[in-house]
Amino acid sequence: MAPALGPDEVARIAQLARLALTSEELELYSRQLAGILAYAEQLQEVDTSGVAPTSHPLALTAALREDEVRPSLPCAEALRPAPEADIAAGLFKVPRVIGS
Repeated sequence: MAPALGPDEVARIAQLARLALTSEELELYSRQLAGILAYAEQLQEVDTSGVAPTSHPLALTAALREDEVRPSLPCAEALRPAPEADIAAGLFKVPRVIGS
């Protein structure tokens, strides 16, 4: 059985996640996390020896179409309405968002 998560342990986890929690939230989350861990332990007890591993509960077939070359918008036409586009290079110019 996993050790119970008390408010002190939840506070330590919250600190690692850079979360500021009130004492009421610590108590609430302690109870909720304990319930989640108890349920996970209960699931560990289920016998799955005859169940084949799956990555999805439904048998999936390829719902995607095959790739095929089709006509598209010419690059110069797509760039024409863009502000400050470099049509010769085929590039859009966008405002800097990182390091600004």
